[in-house]
Amino acid sequence: MRRFIGLQSRTALQSLFFSLIAAGSLTGQARRQFTAADYDRAVRMLGPTVASLVVGGTAPGVVWLPDGMFHYRSVRPAGTEFVLVDPRARSRTPLFDHVKLAASLSTALGTSFRATALPLTGIELSADRRSFTAAANGRRVRCESSGTSCAPVPGQAAAPAAAVRGALSVTSPDGTRAAFIRNWNLWVRDVATGAETPLTTDGSENFGYATDNAGWTTSDRPILLWSPDAKKIATQQQDERTVGDMFLVQTRVGHPTLRAWKYPLPGDSVVAMVHRVVIDVDSRTVTRLKMAPDFHRATLGDDISMSDYVFSPDGSQLALASTSRDHKQTIVRLADTRTGAVRTVFEETVPTHFESITGWRVLWESNEVLWNSQRDDWSQLYLYDLTTGRLKSKVTTGEGPVSGIVRVDGKTRTLWYMAQGREPGQDPYLRHAYRIGLDGRTVASLTPDDGDHTVQLSPDGRWIVDTWSKADAPPQTAVRDAAGRLVMALETADISKLLAAGWKPPILFNVKAADGTTDIYGQLFRPTNFDSTKTYPIINTAYPGPQAGSVGSRSFAAARGDKQALAELGFIVVSIDGRGSGPGRSKRFHDAYYGAMGRDNTLPDQVAGMQNLAKRFPWIDIERAAMWGHSGGGFITAGAMFRYPDFFKVGIAESGNHDQRNYEDDWGERYQGLLTRGGPDGDNYAIEANQLLARNLKGKLLLAHGTMDNNVPPDNTYLVVDALIRANKDFDLLMIPNAGHGFGSASNYMMRRRWDYFVRWLLDAEPPRDYQIR
Repeated sequence: MRRFIGLQSRTALQSLFFSLIAAGSLTGQARRQFTAADYDRAVRMLGPTVASLVVGGTAPGVVWLPDGMFHYRSVRPAGTEFVLVDPRARSRTPLFDHVKLAASLSTALGTSFRATALPLTGIELSADRRSFTAAANGRRVRCESSGTSCAPVPGQAAAPAAAVRGALSVTSPDGTRAAFIRNWNLWVRDVATGAETPLTTDGSENFGYATDNAGWTTSDRPILLWSPDAKKIATQQQDERTVGDMFLVQTRVGHPTLRAWKYPLPGDSVVAMVHRVVIDVDSRTVTRLKMAPDFHRATLGDDISMSDYVFSPDGSQLALASTSRDHKQTIVRLADTRTGAVRTVFEETVPTHFESITGWRVLWESNEVLWNSQRDDWSQLYLYDLTTGRLKSKVTTGEGPVSGIVRVDGKTRTLWYMAQGREPGQDPYLRHAYRIGLDGRTVASLTPDDGDHTVQLSPDGRWIVDTWSKADAPPQTAVRDAAGRLVMALETADISKLLAAGWKPPILFNVKAADGTTDIYGQLFRPTNFDSTKTYPIINTAYPGPQAGSVGSRSFAAARGDKQALAELGFIVVSIDGRGSGPGRSKRFHDAYYGAMGRDNTLPDQVAGMQNLAKRFPWIDIERAAMWGHSGGGFITAGAMFRYPDFFKVGIAESGNHDQRNYEDDWGERYQGLLTRGGPDGDNYAIEANQLLARNLKGKLLLAHGTMDNNVPPDNTYLVVDALIRANKDFDLLMIPNAGHGFGSASNYMMRRRWDYFVRWLLDAEPPRDYQIR
């Protein structure tokens, strides 16, 4: 008995000894206690605080006038001003007398308005510009440009009836009718009278018209396209009657509420199919296109898209694109909207997955199709004959992907487009505008300044309103001529208050990928009180795509999520776009991990990028490396902890799609390929499943998920939890009851828990208790 008691005592003393060492008591180093003030400093770098410290710099919603002039709403530190610009005269003047108009508008509506904060939207100038109509405080008003008088427009005191339903209806081009779904059928409402008429009557449960419910996309909005003359609707009757269900259970007192909907998975024998139809609205005639049902797929993204329908001007023809289940083949077809007859124009088949970066256009006046393809390793535009399907010419050439179609002028045979990676010496992700003839000649760079550009083109193509910025350069806007020459400056953002708050831009960098040759790009965030003599743990905020990347937009932003806020707590925070992420580079770059979504998934490049940064910057402590991510970022984070357990010490995986067999069919089959059974792992998806590697965990891992996540169902995380328990691994789990994919009202709570986790396990410090981000 004495020997047993002695053993217990020694064991207790040893435990106390090691506990004291861990706490720093025996080493003379007290464990740091973070305070609310420390977290307050981080909160001051979040978007709700810093976004308002950036004023102006842009010219959104430019309204072009017939004579080439335009007007827009300018935001300056002193307030807002409505301005009129004449590019020919290089003049910028007030659109009206703001002081007088404020007085007149206040009298007309019985409310006090300031000249620097006039609530005007939808301004329509008269031909002589002496008066205008606009919306103000829910009323339509007519005012003299001199500002001497304003009066409500009779009969327009309230918003149009169709606007009441918002996104649950689609208004016709002439604004007279709005289409909506009721009981699986498509209806139309007369905007003026409110009268409602059914357009279809044979819709049934899970076989409805224009429905938007397949996989993670679920809503009551109608998916359809009106013809230009507002007489026809192109849509589909979507068949999901025998598609498998997904289930979520809401947490509540009493009997739980079950949510069930159709959610096809990779490998399912039955997935959502769409039957293409054209509806004549006046006669309520449904014409079924004479073709086999299509898979619920699109050339753009991983959902059906109305961009794959193109009506002729008179509505007599409908061009459409059909994409195969595995996204490897797309067929362009032409349908007669009166008879339903369909013929194939041309098709494209690729070895991995076909993806349209820009979408496609039909030039009805010349009977041509402007088609986007990555067949030469870069996103380029091609011209096809709509009648014969013959490839006529390649319109764009050269390195750097075409990323958008701005406008096609069939009469002048001119194309304006956006592209990336074509300006020497600039970040290859920056967007620039170009002009070229449809014959592929006379290409012109229109926006040469170093930055990420967006453009607004005048109807005649003579003038360009160009807005550009970079992550370390605030936005500015200017007018350029048709050749891209600078005509006049319009706006420059004022960030003086942002700088006064201590804000600093991220460091923009490029390093070598894991192959040692490919350049990969990213952003690095440091504490605003950065001290180069110290060392800091490094946190990688990752999103592998493949449809996007970790960095996101290259334009200026005062805050990028909580990256800078997290850095304020004493970390280096990085985002790196590794190979395989996003379509902003070459096809080869984008396909880097096609069919190997878990094994590669940019992880080798993330590790190599972090290691290269640590060699460049001695203040990075690469021995304290961590990662966190959401959704696909949650997937890659758990994969990082399991595949690189000696490199990553801490990880936070939020809402991760950890096994693509438990995520919607369209996304997985697009990037991993069709599920094939057999082989040592059972199927070709098993090797990418995170739970099968959970036994490798060594570091600290926090898993988080919303229990009502209809995008990535929570059983994705439960699979990893189950595997960790079976492997007898310690980990942390946070399930947020009734929260969706983005956590909703609990998102700030999740953010605080994220900060706490890194403070505790990367800095060996104690966070403030129960801190609340407001």
